[in-house]
Amino acid sequence: MIARFHGRETSAEFALLRQRRLMIYALFFAASMSFAFATDLTSTVASTNALPTLPTAAMPSPASSLFRVLGALALVMAAFFGGVWLFRNWQRMAVAKGHAPKLNIIETRSLGQRHALHVIGYEQQRILIAASPSGVTMLTTLPAAATAAVEEAPVNKTNFTDALRQALQRKP
Repeated sequence: MIARFHGRETSAEFALLRQRRLMIYALFFAASMSFAFATDLTSTVASTNALPTLPTAAMPSPASSLFRVLGALALVMAAFFGGVWLFRNWQRMAVAKGHAPKLNIIETRSLGQRHALHVIGYEQQRILIAASPSGVTMLTTLPAAATAAVEEAPVNKTNFTDALRQALQRKP
């Protein structure tokens, strides 16, 4: 994971750039596939260099053409938004399959403009960190989370200020 907190790049910006690139590639692929299917390679005009003749049949009605275009647009948009949804929610689906992530942001509180406190959990360890424009600072390690007690007992809502006060009192 690439993150520079003193610079301008963060992992969120890289994720947005990757997502935009993926969308551009998907649109380019969809456009190229529509052009590939638009030509009829089995016709005699496509297999020779002869000029195509003017169609003698009546043109289709504008309503049916509009219906076909809007239907194709709806299909492409549904495929696009379905891909975006899958791209954004692939981690949720991995968790549902039993691959729980080890690193979690348990809680985040904003302290003002561009200043925040984060409780980070890795397996049973918990760490309190502060993020600001000048960087990220580890404040203290919190007591280990009891996995069995958390799963069996209902979660007691504690006030964040009380937990912060307790964590700061333990700091020498």
